[in-house]
Amino acid sequence: MKTLYVSDLDGTLLRSDESISDDTNTAVNKLIEKGMMFSYATARSLVTARKVAKGLDTRIPLIVYNGCFIVNPVSGEIVRANSFDESFGNVLGTLLKQQVYPIVYSYIDGIEKFSFIAEHCSRGMAQFLESRRGDPRINPVKTAEQLAVGNPFYITCIDEPEKLAPLYHGLKERYHAVYQKDIYSGEQWLEILPKGASEANAALQLKELLQCDRLVVFGDGMNDIDMFEIADEAYAVENAVSELKGMATGIIGGNNGDGVAKWLTEHCCGKA
Repeated sequence: MKTLYVSDLDGTLLRSDESISDDTNTAVNKLIEKGMMFSYATARSLVTARKVAKGLDTRIPLIVYNGCFIVNPVSGEIVRANSFDESFGNVLGTLLKQQVYPIVYSYIDGIEKFSFIAEHCSRGMAQFLESRRGDPRINPVKTAEQLAVGNPFYITCIDEPEKLAPLYHGLKERYHAVYQKDIYSGEQWLEILPKGASEANAALQLKELLQCDRLVVFGDGMNDIDMFEIADEAYAVENAVSELKGMATGIIGGNNGDGVAKWLTEHCCGKA
């Protein structure tokens, strides 16, 4: 029986300092070498995921942008994609009407960019953008119309909870909306994706693509709930939110203690 193992990155495979320990890299890479089908699912882009997970010898496609894309880990080629349709304009209009100015991820002339109106950056947005200093995808714009240029696929809002919570409740039925605090900065985030884009859908697509029989997942946050709901087995790290622990197959060691790697080493035995 062929099993696909998918781990969340931040707060799960990554330690609190946004790194993967040498012990985890060594353990997971040994299992991959023996045939384990291992991937990760993350809200990050491939650009930033590659940086923090550079020690992992990932060989099968990866899930990025919370399931918007399944990508080849080496070439970066998009294997499966979910983008907004013409309804993007309605979402953007709804946000701007409430004076929430988002970061919009798009492909513009075939090149990935994230656009934002520089003069309307919230404190949290400014911190995020500072952490991405030098990123070639940065695309400051001046108008709302320029935010809609290209082929948009992902929206990130970083603002006060009292502004974002009503938007989340108003949009979550029509789109895939993720409302949670960033585990590093503590800032409130609202991420809005096309309805069909989710870690769960992407994990099922990857499972089918690789012709696996079972899906085992690992996570820590609210954005992992949908993936836990469809997996054959789902393990929450010790530092996970209580909601995720309540629906997990089991609780494993925390992200700062190589919890995922230790579980894999104990249970996979080098088998796929």
